Amino acid sequence: MLTVLVVENSSASSSAGTNTEKEADSGVRFASPNRQRSYGLGLEENFDGSGKVSRSGRLLAQLSVSIVGVQANGDLLVRGEQLIEINGEKQSINLEGRVRPVDVSEGNAVLSSRIADSRITYIGDGVLAESQRKGWLPRILSLLGLL
Repeated sequence: MLTVLVVENSSASSSAGTNTEKEADSGVRFASPNRQRSYGLGLEENFDGSGKVSRSGRLLAQLSVSIVGVQANGDLLVRGEQLIEINGEKQSINLEGRVRPVDVSEGNAVLSSRIADSRITYIGDGVLAESQRKGWLPRILSLLGLL
């Protein structure tokens, strides 16, 4: 068994902007000996749009994992799960990956940033997690493209 010190920070940001303008004019002139008439038509189209998405996350935890295999080069294949329930809120952390023995400290611990091919999942379930999700009506309207 190993202790994994999960220290993960992530952030992502993207933005986009669009600005278009179109303009078209055309005209017609009729001339006769008695009178002159001019007719014109103008079209104009403007669009200005922008969007921004920003997301960040932080996960700090200690997790005991089991060594489930050893590769030919000596790397350790590890896997572990931790389930915590507090006041009806369930939080589950799952981790698996590959650890070099040289990255394991004397205290039998390894940082999550030193785990290769790592897969770390953190899932919450309960009243608080449910309140973070959209209701059924907004989800249906979103699927229909109305929201």
